[in-house]
Amino acid sequence: MHPTVKITSRWSLRLILMLATLLSGPLFMAACSGLNASQDWHTADRSSSGLAPTPQQAPEAIVQVYAARAFSWRGYFAVHTWIATKAANADTYEVHEVMGWRRDKVRTGPGLPDRAWYGNEPTLLADIRGPAADRLIPAIKDAVARYPYRYEYDAWPGPNSNTFTAWVIRAVPGLDVALPNIAVGKDYLEAPFVAETPSDSGFQVSAFGYAGVLASLREGLEINLLGLSFGLDPLALGIKLPGIGQIGLLDPWQPDSDSLDDGQEIVQPSPQA
Repeated sequence: MHPTVKITSRWSLRLILMLATLLSGPLFMAACSGLNASQDWHTADRSSSGLAPTPQQAPEAIVQVYAARAFSWRGYFAVHTWIATKAANADTYEVHEVMGWRRDKVRTGPGLPDRAWYGNEPTLLADIRGPAADRLIPAIKDAVARYPYRYEYDAWPGPNSNTFTAWVIRAVPGLDVALPNIAVGKDYLEAPFVAETPSDSGFQVSAFGYAGVLASLREGLEINLLGLSFGLDPLALGIKLPGIGQIGLLDPWQPDSDSLDDGQEIVQPSPQA
């Protein structure tokens, strides 16, 4: 066999193996997760999950970050993330998120903070209350208004809803939240292609979300190839798999019993969040 043919065959085989490895997680989710990819978005559940207190139950300022499996077959690959805020003594929450079908992709306004994302239950990633939340809310609203991709949207590899959440988190000092590795689009970076991680505990390098590396205390180590991330979380003794998410023995983000009045942040990622 000609040497050129050998080299081409070898690299073709490697590419096929890499793609098979990256897609094994989403294929597993399609086969075993129970996600309903055929549901109609008109009738899909959008009710409150009960994770957020009502304004009457909690008059203090609140900032929360959520993730839920994306709608339809996209849920095999990724989650959709959003931010909810409530000023002290306000009678409603405001929800800040990106929706790809709008001309102005950024939706910000009154809404249920913890509603299902078209049939998929949300997971609470961060819950900040009291004076700390009171200080964060003006900065969050300012960052939302400055989001640079509000008229751009690409489900893969970004900018998308997870790009928005990650961008706002990075832009707001003190809003330090580790996003799930399956928040496809969170790693979308333009030049100079280097940024702090959303948790503000490390750094990452990424070329438009197609390929990159992330290393931090909170997120651990993540390698992004074609928008799909895998890696290790030493603190949680866990692994991160494309499509599946994080599987670990410990939850390093879960606090013991500190009071939320001190602005304690709660991060509660599940293995499939």
